[in-house]
Amino acid sequence: MAGRTEALTARSDPRVDRCRPAESEIAKACAGRSHPRGHGLQGVLAGAYDVAIACGVESMSRVPLGSARPASRGRRFDARYSAGLVNQGVAAELVAQRWKLDRDVLDAYSAESHRRAAAAISSGAFDPEIVPVPLTDGQMHTTDETVRASTTPDSLADLRPSFHTDEMAARFPDLGWVITPGNSSPLTDGASAVLIMSEERANRLGLRPRARFHAFAVVGDDALLMLTGPIPATRKVLANAGLGIDDIDIYEVNEAFAPVPLAWAHELGADPAKLNPWGGAISLGHALGSSGTRLLTTMLNHLEATGGRYGLQTMCEAGGMANATVIERL
Repeated sequence: MAGRTEALTARSDPRVDRCRPAESEIAKACAGRSHPRGHGLQGVLAGAYDVAIACGVESMSRVPLGSARPASRGRRFDARYSAGLVNQGVAAELVAQRWKLDRDVLDAYSAESHRRAAAAISSGAFDPEIVPVPLTDGQMHTTDETVRASTTPDSLADLRPSFHTDEMAARFPDLGWVITPGNSSPLTDGASAVLIMSEERANRLGLRPRARFHAFAVVGDDALLMLTGPIPATRKVLANAGLGIDDIDIYEVNEAFAPVPLAWAHELGADPAKLNPWGGAISLGHALGSSGTRLLTTMLNHLEATGGRYGLQTMCEAGGMANATVIERL
C-alpha cells in the first residue's frame, strides 16, 4: 500500500497502478503473493534467473488486520481525500449499493461458496494442494477450518452488519449495511507457494510443466470503492491474451466480500458455474499474504481435474489496485 499511497498523494490518476517493484513485493496488501509471482515470472522471462519460488505466509491470528497501517498518509494525500478513504468493509457496502446487491443475494452467494468448498473437500479435490501440518498432539491437520457445510442463507440472515458506525452512516446515509461476517472472508492463517521456471530449465531438470503463464495485468481503479479493480484488470488481461470471457474454463475471483465477485460477474457477463467452482475466500479463508498463490494452485488443480485449458485469476487490493492472470494448462 505504501507505493499506492505515494501515487495518490502525487495526484496521479487512481486508474494508474504505480508502485516500485520492491514495494509491490511486500506492501500490496491482499495481493502480497500475486505480485511476487509476477515479479518471479518477469525475472524468468527477462533471463535474470531461471527458477523462482513465489511464496507467502499470513498469520492474522497473531498480526491483527490493519496493525501496520500508518496514522497519517501525509498532508497532500489528506488534502486530496479530505473526507478520508474508508475501510474495505465500507467499500464493500458501497459496491453492493452501486450494483444493487441486497442482503439476500449476498447471503445466497456466500452459502453457495461454503457448499462448493465442502463438496470439494468431501471429494478430495483439495488433497493434491494441501501440505499436512503436524499438530502438538501428533495428529495431522489436512482440512481448512473455515468451511461450514451446514451454512444456509437462513443461518446467515441472523448475522448483524459488521461495519456500521454512526460516523459512516452519517457520511453515507443511503447505504443498506448488508455486509456481515457471513458474506465476508474470515480472518485466516495460511501459507502457499508455487514454483516457476523457464521451459529450458524444466527440460534440463526433466520436469513436466503443468501450465504456462499466458497473460497478466495490473491496474488501479477508484480508491474509495477500492474493490472494483478486478473488473478493469480482467478486461485488460483478456485483451492482452487475445481471449474472451467465454474462452476461460475457470475464474478464480478472490472473495474478499461477496459483492466483489458478484459485481465482477455482472460486468463481465461471466458464467456463474465457472466462478470459484470449489468455493472461495468466504468459505476457505483469505490469508492475505498467501492468497495469490493459493488461488493459482486451486485454479490449476481444477483445470487438471476437469480437462480445462484456460484459467483466469484476479483479486482486488488495498487502495483500489488489482491484478489478473491467465494461465494455460499444458
